[in-house]
Order: sequence, then C-alpha cells, then structure tokens
Amino acid sequence: MVYSGRFTVSTRGNDHMLDITGMVEQAILESGVVNGIATVFVVGSTAAITTIEYESGLEQDLKTVMERIAPRDAPYAHEARWRDDNGHSHIRASLLGPSLTVPIVSGRMTLGAWQQIVLIDFDTRPRTRTIHVQVLGE
Repeated sequence: MVYSGRFTVSTRGNDHMLDITGMVEQAILESGVVNGIATVFVVGSTAAITTIEYESGLEQDLKTVMERIAPRDAPYAHEARWRDDNGHSHIRASLLGPSLTVPIVSGRMTLGAWQQIVLIDFDTRPRTRTIHVQVLGE
C-alpha cells in the first residue's frame, strides 16, 4: 500500500526551525499503515528536513554551526548570478537535505525519546512550505 499526504507550514525564514513530528504522525495515522516506512520531503531548495532534540539550546547550536559552514555574508556565485541574497540558504539546505525516511513499526514511527522531525527554513524571508509524506507498507 502507498499513501501520499501533504501539509503546509508558515515559516519566518533565516534558520527558522519547526517541529513537524505531530503532523507526520497524523499522516501516518491517516495512511492506515501499521508496518512500513514514511518519507518526509520538503518542496524547495532552501529548506531541509532532519531530526534533532528540539530544544532551544540545540536550535541555537545548529544556527551557530551553519553560520560557520556557510556564512550569510560570504560571497556566493549564486547571488552574483541572480542578484539575490540567499546563496548561503541553498548551501545550508543542501547539506542537510530535503527528505528523511523513518521506519514505522506497529503504527508508530521508530523515533528515539528525544528525537523529533524538524523542518528548517534557511531562506532569507518568510515562506509557506509544502511537506509531502509518502507512506509505504501494510
């Protein structure tokens, strides 16, 4: 069985992190799948999906690390070509990736006690993001 669902979220951009675990859980519940996998995918090239212990300290730590890896004020060929300001956003999103696959066992995601699924919007402005959840299983 394959189930495809989606939902949207509003973000503030600039490394805004949202816990979307509950929305993914809802899609899995709607799918009726008891054992299988769920793939969570964000549309766009300046946002990412990952897992983290969703708390303010780690949220700040991730922002700090991303600033070291892909600084906002560094020169980016993308910005020179398109005359925009989000070259770092594309790099940051590419490093984490747009999707995550999670096993489902007995109708529940196999996440750890302190592990949440998060969307991170690295773009430089507020956005409405569409997240697709595709569930495969029985």
